[in-house]
Amino acid sequence: MNQNLAFADYAVFIIYFIVVSVYGYTVYRKRKQDEQDAKAYFLAEGNLTWWAIGASLIASNISAEQFIGMSGEGFFLGIAVAAYEWLAAIALIIVAVWFIPVYLKNKIYTMPQFLKTRYNESTALIMAVFWLFLYVFVNLTSILYLGAVAINGLAGGEYLHAIMIGLAVFALFISLGGMKVVAYTDVIQVAVLIIGGLVTSYIALTTVAEAFGVGQNAIAGFKVLMQEAPEHFKMIIPKPTATSTQLEIDKYLTFPGLLSYAAGIWIINLNYWGCNQYITQRALGADLQTARTGILFAGMLKLLMPLIVMLPGIAAYVLYMKGELPQLVGGKDGAYSAILTFLPTGLKGLSVAALTAAIVASLAGKVNSISTIYTLDIHKKYIQKDAGEKQQVNIGRLAVFAAMLLAVLFTWNDILGIGGVGGFTYIQKYTGFISPGVFAMFFLGMFWKRTTGTAAIVGVILGFLLSVLFNEYAPAIFGNDTLLYTAYNNGKGAFEIPFHICMGLSFLFTMIAMILISFAGPKVNPKAFETEPGMFKVQPQTTVLIVITLLIIVALYVKFW
Repeated sequence: MNQNLAFADYAVFIIYFIVVSVYGYTVYRKRKQDEQDAKAYFLAEGNLTWWAIGASLIASNISAEQFIGMSGEGFFLGIAVAAYEWLAAIALIIVAVWFIPVYLKNKIYTMPQFLKTRYNESTALIMAVFWLFLYVFVNLTSILYLGAVAINGLAGGEYLHAIMIGLAVFALFISLGGMKVVAYTDVIQVAVLIIGGLVTSYIALTTVAEAFGVGQNAIAGFKVLMQEAPEHFKMIIPKPTATSTQLEIDKYLTFPGLLSYAAGIWIINLNYWGCNQYITQRALGADLQTARTGILFAGMLKLLMPLIVMLPGIAAYVLYMKGELPQLVGGKDGAYSAILTFLPTGLKGLSVAALTAAIVASLAGKVNSISTIYTLDIHKKYIQKDAGEKQQVNIGRLAVFAAMLLAVLFTWNDILGIGGVGGFTYIQKYTGFISPGVFAMFFLGMFWKRTTGTAAIVGVILGFLLSVLFNEYAPAIFGNDTLLYTAYNNGKGAFEIPFHICMGLSFLFTMIAMILISFAGPKVNPKAFETEPGMFKVQPQTTVLIVITLLIIVALYVKFW
């Protein structure tokens, strides 16, 4: 691989950096009065348009673990991995129609505040501390590490720490301006991300077409992919049989066919998009219609993401099988970087800018959420109760700086071992264990008035313990084939239950336990949220966006089922 970036590549990247920096500073100067208003600083209350909300959601969501990790899964699994993105669009519809009205009606600004309002202060404090640790030591660190490694590979492999510091400082520069600066710079970030990603996919397809002697046409290249790797264009992974190879079993363990749609993938998406401060924060400062439109706009952009983050992986697989990709290193996670070697001078700079945009936007959004939770849910309530508006903004900025400093320190020599398991796997592993309990707590808290605070605390703890049980110990204790699950040989000397099924089982039993515990309380919990007739009614333009999104998803599944 030619790792050297030419002058044109550096020029493209520098232009991107200048445009984002100047625009961010302009937004900051126009809203400098936000320093006197904590909610404006943390939430950009009343200042974000629907397109800024939607773009910011996507920019915060897509990072290096998607470019590298999902492209790698495209190499390994194929189009089945697109379900994460396409079902996310449906999850965003559910969040827009049913979750956001509950948050806005009850003036919820942070997820710990939701728990305090609906349950009790103990639940809120426990989860606030948990989320801070999760965001700093799992999300921030993995995004920073994987992003620095990816860009370092393109730059020649000798600048890991310099790139790490550069990414951290760039994200710090944006996030110190508050949510409005983060959200509006995300509009540029997501534009660069999409343009750079589409260019990479186009080059990948034309390279495939050329390698197979059908010209340099992207459509012809896509047809070659479907002909040469038809198994990579099936949404449903078949259940293994006695004659299945280890590769087929490994694919099923990663994405267990129809059972994924009955369990884990919905918990992953609804918990991520509906119960996650890092994501929902963008919409919590807007009015209902603006928030809904922004979320649905993000959902439509999600339909495009597999073309950007998955298709290059399938192209890499076909080229690799033909012997046209000797530069592929690091297994499936090296697929995206290997494809980037085909980019001509100048476009490599655009690809670096796209990766940087994804990483910086995610880092900035994450530290903004960290500072919001710390300032509003911990510092203001337990440390400095009389803190004024400007003091809260300053505390938030200190929290941003401290969080980023911790992330750099823990990724400097990879103390957490992220490189050993991969950033994508690292995030999935540690967030997936807690997702069933957290989602059960939020779901019942929103839509069942009888749910109690005791049930919420039990749910979070039980959900985690059940996740550990099913993922690590169930086959050894209960056997490999039961009424609830089938465990498969993972090729490493052990039997394993597919991760999505583990999440579904953990969620099911957590829900049952929470419901039984809540029956011991009053029929209507005094802290239950009030609902109004028509609260979930949608405007005609919202209905149109929902119908268009669903029709596109149906068409995609009909084509690739």
